[in-house]
Amino acid sequence: MEALRRVNIGALLGLIALGVAWELWLAPLQGGSGGALALKVVPLTFGIAGLLKHRLYTCRWLSLLVWLYFTEGVVRAAGDTGLSQQLAFVEVALSVVLFVGCAAYVRLRLRVLPPKEKGALRSAAE
Repeated sequence: MEALRRVNIGALLGLIALGVAWELWLAPLQGGSGGALALKVVPLTFGIAGLLKHRLYTCRWLSLLVWLYFTEGVVRAAGDTGLSQQLAFVEVALSVVLFVGCAAYVRLRLRVLPPKEKGALRSAAE
């Protein structure tokens, strides 16, 4: 389970680094608005602390948030050319890795929690 958590942290940090580098240096959009577009990774930064602290809730909301980045990657892979298109494919791949990793981590964590804690989590979620 520790290896899975490390994969999640790596994919998250990869998405953050890719988003910043893409919009500021590698293939910024023409028109000079790249600095503002680099802010798109700010929501992802909130997940770093939660993943480092083994918070199950963080994996749950990250697995939903990552679909925004997946969608952006698919749109830009279909519409862009050259380096920007290649970076979009990397974004799609990192998004899928993060989603699958978070989903697997949540599933495994719920499986190993003691029965009493499982019931408390279910009633808190309802």
